[in-house]
Amino acid sequence: MSDRKYRQRGYQDSPGQARRDDDRPQRPRRPPEPRDPRIARDPRVPNMPGFREVVRCARCGALAPAAIGPDTVCRACGTALHSCAQCTSFDPGAVYECRQKIPTRISPKDAKNTCTLFSPRVQVERETGSTPAPAARPPSSSTPRREPMSGARKAFDDLFKF
Repeated sequence: MSDRKYRQRGYQDSPGQARRDDDRPQRPRRPPEPRDPRIARDPRVPNMPGFREVVRCARCGALAPAAIGPDTVCRACGTALHSCAQCTSFDPGAVYECRQKIPTRISPKDAKNTCTLFSPRVQVERETGSTPAPAARPPSSSTPRREPMSGARKAFDDLFKF
């Protein structure tokens, strides 16, 4: 047995000491095969959803139109969309809370303003839902139509009847 505790190559080797690994013939390394970067090497998921660019309200998160004018407001909460809070340059850590060079601070950040450097913040989201179904026809007012309750729904409603 060797008097050395660790047998890794190079550990406490002296230059005059012969190595056991030097006796083996070295195999030449093969050069790497050229690869085309346009060809994906990973398998693709067949139902991989796509991506879309959307503009969302900074306050409520509702979808907003892509073209935001100076008087555009959110349909869900009524907040002005042409504001610093909706801008791509809005940064609370920057000077005047804007990454653009502006002469004075615009306050409040969620109110409508007339900044000429405004550009809406666009987010890239994964398309997770399917296409919406066509809208059903409203029932005629002369015949009220009730959907029959399923057994599970009826059992659930019966739990709360006293």
